[in-house]
Amino acid sequence: MNNSTTHSPVTVPIALVHGMLTGVRSHGDNGEVYLVDAGIDPSLLENTTARVTAAQYIALYRSLMERLDDESLGFFSRRLKRGSFSLMARAALGSPDLETAIRRIARTFRLVQDDVVLELVRSDNLAGLALRFSSISMVRPAFLDEMLLRVFWRLLAWLAGGQLPVEGFDFAFACPPHVDSYDKIFPAPSRFGQPQSAFWFDVAKLTCPVRRDAAALRAFLQDAQTNIIVPSRTDELTSTQVREYLQHSLPNWPDLSATAKILHISTSTLQRRLAAEGASFQSIKDELRRDMAIVLLNTSTVTLASLAQELGFTDCAAFQRAFKCWTGSPPGSYRK
Repeated sequence: MNNSTTHSPVTVPIALVHGMLTGVRSHGDNGEVYLVDAGIDPSLLENTTARVTAAQYIALYRSLMERLDDESLGFFSRRLKRGSFSLMARAALGSPDLETAIRRIARTFRLVQDDVVLELVRSDNLAGLALRFSSISMVRPAFLDEMLLRVFWRLLAWLAGGQLPVEGFDFAFACPPHVDSYDKIFPAPSRFGQPQSAFWFDVAKLTCPVRRDAAALRAFLQDAQTNIIVPSRTDELTSTQVREYLQHSLPNWPDLSATAKILHISTSTLQRRLAAEGASFQSIKDELRRDMAIVLLNTSTVTLASLAQELGFTDCAAFQRAFKCWTGSPPGSYRK
């Protein structure tokens, strides 16, 4: 098995694929050509528990942008032509601080589209970047707010030196069915049904100097889609540490007590910390095995029997039962 694949398996729920296609679907395009470009079987969209690899999700994003020449993926009333994101980032270079960078980005964003205004807001010791939609006729699914918040948060974090811890996310829509995936995409408390979608951070960060130059921007833009849209894991979380330890222990699968020993804590303390993060040792192990299986089924010719053995199952039948429980589909549907 390819170790480089197993050390960073990431998968994305099918709800986010549906969301990404909402813009083109509102114009009568079923989106199948973009799914084919990304290597995503269209039949997976019929299964609410299906998942795709991060590479497929990024490929779908790129296919939409390139075929449409639109970085808004068909959501805005006029195309956000390719290069618009780069233009906004370049406008922020040379800013003396993050507040100035935000104002320059907001001004540039207003020049290239007509539907959304970025607003710098404050509340007590917090600053926020809020979305104000000026067009009442545009298609506005939850995914659009999710995408814009993610894009501008990651851009500001890069400008601030790589980190911009968020204190909370506000969303101007009801809690969505795929809220379980939010902790990985939006790693801070989320509030739904708010007047505006926004993200909030320490107001002191507004004075943070911007020291990025054109060379750094070129490097950032080379893999901007991955930096922006793929869920990232928070290294400080115990659940992340457990997952990383399991990954690095492959092909062995340490048990709970062995993992607690490596982390220099008791078994009960590990269980308690994981529970506080809404996780368990078994759920982390199963998520890792699920992600590894999906990635390898899409990228290799490994047999199901070999895959079952690598993932620590007693036999192939047990693996296939578990995989269908995780994704709602048999492994063969991902290999297609």
